Amino acid sequence: MSVEPVTVSVREGTWEVPVYRKGSGEPLLWFHAAGGMTNGWTPELEALSQQYDVIVPVHPGWDDTGGLELIDDIHDIVLYYQDLCDAMGLERFFLGGHSIGGMFAAEFAAARPDMVKKLVLVCPVGLWMDEQPVTDMFILQPHEIPQVVLGDPEGPLAQQMAQQPEDPDELAQAMYLRMANFAAAGKFMWPIPDKGLKKRIHRVKAPTLLVWGDKDGLVPPAYAQLFDSKIEKSQVAMIAGAGHLVPLENTEAFAGEVKGFLG
Repeated sequence: MSVEPVTVSVREGTWEVPVYRKGSGEPLLWFHAAGGMTNGWTPELEALSQQYDVIVPVHPGWDDTGGLELIDDIHDIVLYYQDLCDAMGLERFFLGGHSIGGMFAAEFAAARPDMVKKLVLVCPVGLWMDEQPVTDMFILQPHEIPQVVLGDPEGPLAQQMAQQPEDPDELAQAMYLRMANFAAAGKFMWPIPDKGLKKRIHRVKAPTLLVWGDKDGLVPPAYAQLFDSKIEKSQVAMIAGAGHLVPLENTEAFAGEVKGFLG
């Protein structure tokens, strides 16, 4: 299941972007979550690649990449991804994203509705309700994270997340990447993950699938209804028993919903 990234040059070498790609069929551009691609090609991507040409670029600043200092705000991210699409010859495609990647995908779809055939948003951040705040992940201790992001904080995935490399150098690298990725996410999610999407989300014209875990402790399931109310052609797939990491917690149900929607 290992997939090695290729490097794509964006804006005449301003960014040298690692891009993971596998599969055939309709292109599906996928924006990863705050944890980056440090675990490589994961099971949900493998499942989707059985039906689609899945393309996963690493966001600027994630996974020890450079260029985040050239990105000032969410609008720059949208322009950056338009440039990446130009560099890769992507003109019209399926688009999806998880968590912060969902916010990036929603912003892209609002800015360039002409490029997005269908949109998949998995537990996206980007909207805000005072009565149901998104959990501040930047104040969580490592042992608290499974309680927030997993439907079953004692299950196999939690045990897998708790495993650390035995080699000291590998452990240090893993800790560094984790901190660097969270710092990159902070540029768009701190102090709250509301950067004005509510003013632009009405421009999303693509049919949209909202996938949520009904036990999501990071972005409460109530946000599924909020996103659904603001996107004209949207539908919700609520996965029972899953949390924020629904693509990994229940890969079969997640992939089934996405494949059924995209066709």
